[in-house]
Amino acid sequence: MGMGPVQAGAGDEDGFDAAPMSEINVTPMVDVMLVLLIIFMVAAPLMTVGVPVQLPKTAAAKTSESKKPVVVSVDKDGQAFLAKEPLPADSALARLKAAAAEDPGQTVLVRGDKDVPYGRVMEVMGLVGQAGFAKVSLIANAPSGGAAPAPAAPR
Repeated sequence: MGMGPVQAGAGDEDGFDAAPMSEINVTPMVDVMLVLLIIFMVAAPLMTVGVPVQLPKTAAAKTSESKKPVVVSVDKDGQAFLAKEPLPADSALARLKAAAAEDPGQTVLVRGDKDVPYGRVMEVMGLVGQAGFAKVSLIANAPSGGAAPAPAAPR
């Protein structure tokens, strides 16, 4: 007959005649790496918040003392004021130059009444610039919680 006896145990001890694998199965490793990537992507933004701490107090001086700014105001009649003193047109530039000579890097705040023509406020700002001040800011009131302001009583 053409059949020979089957020999159990001719190959490995479990009966299979298979050669050892010479390749590494990378699928589980890729799965683990993707899970770690997702964990770090989710956790990274949470790490930037920081830890709440109570900072100690120190007697050291502040690094930059802010100076009191020069305030130039224009009332509803178009009259200019330096602080609270009237600033006549003939001596305005000289007085502003004297203030700029003390500290030219000082900030000048320009306050203009809402009823003053825009051109008058720009004239005053031009004088401030000619005097030698480099930092000029306009002051305005913040809007009040959506409610319209009450009309002014007639005088």
